[in-house]
Amino acid sequence: MRKTNLLNTKLSEAISQIGHTQWLTIGDCGLPIKNDGRKIDLSVVRGLPKFIDVLKATLSEMKVQKVYLAQEIKTKNPKQLENIMKLLDDDVDIEWVSHEELKNMCHSSNNIASVRTGEITPYSNIVLESNVDFIGEAIK
Repeated sequence: MRKTNLLNTKLSEAISQIGHTQWLTIGDCGLPIKNDGRKIDLSVVRGLPKFIDVLKATLSEMKVQKVYLAQEIKTKNPKQLENIMKLLDDDVDIEWVSHEELKNMCHSSNNIASVRTGEITPYSNIVLESNVDFIGEAIK
C-alpha cells in the first residue's frame, strides 16, 4: 500500500503522468466535464467529497506553478477562495479568468484530467498548472 495520502488510483495516475505546464482541473459537481476518458468522477452524494478536501489531497502530491480561478469566485464564493488561498504555496501564481474561459480550459488538450467532486457551492473550480520538482526527495 502507498505511503502517501492519495489513494484514488485514477487521480494518482493522472498526477504521475502530468508533465510540466500541463493542467489538472478539479471542479464542483456542476462543472461540465466531457466523458472522454479524462474524467475522474469522485462524487458520491451532494457535498461529498468536498472540493477543498480533494484539492488538499491533490496538492500533497502535485507540484504546482500556477492556478487558474474564475473571477466570479471572488464575489460569489469568497469563503471557498479563502480556503483555496490557505492551501497554495507562496510561489504559486494565480491567473484570474472568466468562468466560461475556465470551463473551456478543462476541454483543452493541455488538460490531462478533470476531477468531479461532490461540491455544491458555486465556482468551486480550479485549474492546476504543473511545475517541476527538482528538489523533491530522491530514492534512498
